[in-house]
Amino acid sequence: MEITNRHVLITGASRGIGRAFAKICAEDKANLHLVLRKKDDEVIKEFESLGAKSVNIWEADLSTREGVEHLLEQIKDVPVDILFNNAGVLTGGLIEEQPIDDVYKMLQVNVNALVHLTQGVLPGMLKRKRGKIINNSSVSAYMNFPCASTYAASKAAVMAFTNCIRLELKDTGVSTLLLITPGIKTRMFDEIETLYSKNFVIPSESMTPGKYAEVIREAVLHDLEVVEPSGLTGVGLKIAKLAKPLFEMEVMRRFKRS
Repeated sequence: MEITNRHVLITGASRGIGRAFAKICAEDKANLHLVLRKKDDEVIKEFESLGAKSVNIWEADLSTREGVEHLLEQIKDVPVDILFNNAGVLTGGLIEEQPIDDVYKMLQVNVNALVHLTQGVLPGMLKRKRGKIINNSSVSAYMNFPCASTYAASKAAVMAFTNCIRLELKDTGVSTLLLITPGIKTRMFDEIETLYSKNFVIPSESMTPGKYAEVIREAVLHDLEVVEPSGLTGVGLKIAKLAKPLFEMEVMRRFKRS
């Protein structure tokens, strides 16, 4: 699918992958619709200067159902061509030590909001017989590390949801793109060290948000259905899929309960 002149809605657009992908879409002269917790006029100026055909900021708190409903009401007249469900929250640590309120918030943002927004935007795409839904899952959906229990569960849910609707949308003109995202050097990546390192030695391989945004752009332009990582992370992903006992043996070598 082309990006030029398309209406692209991006959640979690204030930083990291979302902001990097927004920059690429601006350079491709898309109509940007950026979901932020707070309006920022400087963001509008920045993306307009990069070449965006138009830039709209939509204020929304995706950590509540009411926040998602408010966003859908705001964008009801926007002909969304590409929905990038990118917003995400990290949780981690031994399951008995994770604050349950944090887990509820994470599941709301990572899963419920993603499903809700997809359901809200999809009818318009089907009517226009054109659209793409990009869902940001993670290698954690397959590579099930200790201390990642709740976060991995959310990303496995995103993977399953995307695979299901991909089949539902066959021959409608609307397609999906599932991102099996590796470690990306963002603020969330830095949080992994804080949440996991007490009990688990985390893999260190990562890439920049800008580089990953380029990967996403190519996947959109070539209508790929899934993007998986390369490098050492890609090897680890294959082992997790095809040789689970070997994967778990290496994982447990890195883990300690106390």
